[in-house]
Amino acid sequence: MKIGFDHEKYLEEQSKYILERVNNFDKLYLEFGGKLLFDMHASRVLPGFDENAKIKLLHKLREKAEIIICVYAGDIERNKIRGDFGITYDMDVLRLIDDLRGWDLEVNSVVITRYSGQPATNIFINKLERRGIKVYKHQAIKGYPTDVEAIVSDEGYGSNPYIETTKPIVVVTAPGPGSGKLATCLNQLYHENKRGNAVGYSKFETFPVWNVPLKHPLNIAYEAATVDLKDVNMIDSFHFDTYGEVAVNYNRDIEMFPVIKRIIEKITGKESIYKSPTDMGVNRVGFGITDDDVVKEASIQEIIRRYFKTSVEYKKGYVDEEVFKTMKIIMESLNLKPEDRKCVIPARKYSAKLKEACADKNEVCPVVALELEDGTIITGRNTDVMDASAAVLLNAVKHLANISDEIHLISPVVLEPINNLKSKTLGNHRTSLNSEEILIALSISAATNPTAQVALEKLAMLKGCQLHSTTILSTGEEQVFRKLGVDVTCDPEWASENLFYSL
Repeated sequence: MKIGFDHEKYLEEQSKYILERVNNFDKLYLEFGGKLLFDMHASRVLPGFDENAKIKLLHKLREKAEIIICVYAGDIERNKIRGDFGITYDMDVLRLIDDLRGWDLEVNSVVITRYSGQPATNIFINKLERRGIKVYKHQAIKGYPTDVEAIVSDEGYGSNPYIETTKPIVVVTAPGPGSGKLATCLNQLYHENKRGNAVGYSKFETFPVWNVPLKHPLNIAYEAATVDLKDVNMIDSFHFDTYGEVAVNYNRDIEMFPVIKRIIEKITGKESIYKSPTDMGVNRVGFGITDDDVVKEASIQEIIRRYFKTSVEYKKGYVDEEVFKTMKIIMESLNLKPEDRKCVIPARKYSAKLKEACADKNEVCPVVALELEDGTIITGRNTDVMDASAAVLLNAVKHLANISDEIHLISPVVLEPINNLKSKTLGNHRTSLNSEEILIALSISAATNPTAQVALEKLAMLKGCQLHSTTILSTGEEQVFRKLGVDVTCDPEWASENLFYSL
């Protein structure tokens, strides 16, 4: 993979500027935009970016930092899913706590935002508290965010509890957007100032990249990634008016800046040091770019991936037609087509060929195509024994290990009992083996079959490869590929006419 980003330089720059902000205050509340861990979007659009760059930076600052995690009660109630992990936001909070502890970072507490006694949220609170995790409940504030007089008062921020913190850097993070990070930071600023503490607020930003052109594919890829939030990149007029410098920010930050500035000034009783929303953020990503052409191409491919993702989410009913149309407009703005993703056409052609050979012309013929690092395309199709995803994995490791197609990596003697177990004992409607099951069978075979062991060792070479399926993959299949580091897209077509048993 071509590298277009200097990860070490970025970490050095970002750390330096965060510490500069900290030095201005006794304590800095640092709102983290985007994902704290496993920022796969950043690693895809900035080849060379470490997906765990933020957590590694915090690890360096761990003696000075503690972490507050926010989660919106409404997201818990409606079981909102974090798409990249396929888990609900409340479960992601638990995962996040475990991961942060694994990096020797102190988790101060979990804040339930806009809490109003929701039943599922109460169960989650009990679960946390009975594991010894501090939980704070913040209610929605009447008039937020525009009625500054009401917000900055004992009936506003004063009505929500103060979170006890001890370290100079307090990181405020969340499973996803709309979790109440900003409101939590401002709530703390109010209480800290009431106590006579000199504290500040800043944002740890990644996207959009303020010093990269507005219509650069890197910034357009951010719009594609947040199309469901209706985020739109804009020139920061406040920044330009103050400094005469063009800076890119997004609509929500620009629209909210005057209000946030007034709230901060009302809390502190003095003029804000920030003259623009760009000022509020610490974002040195642009200074880490070493090859703009590599970043542009990676960003274009990410936009196409996001197009497929939105298409599937529209098919599933997760997003409305307006979101899907906006995604199409983003594609058209760069003259992109779905077929510009190299693994799409081979998958579709093979599926069409299978369908042509079928007696039932309406039958769906799922095919998966995998593009290896050297550009080789490997395909797999559904059979009675295994599904297309499992087949493409076996075909890929065979190719990488130079093993003939005629050689069985997994003996039919092993596969048949597993199929029987699924169909006869467990009563599953889908008896063909999926990718996880086939990998388990391969690992068992590797214990006695040296050829299977050689193939198994090639799985690591799939990291960074590209895959396209002609039908919607199950969440389980997508998770297997994500764990292998494979980037997945799907055509918005169901693998069968079944409603419940389709995935």
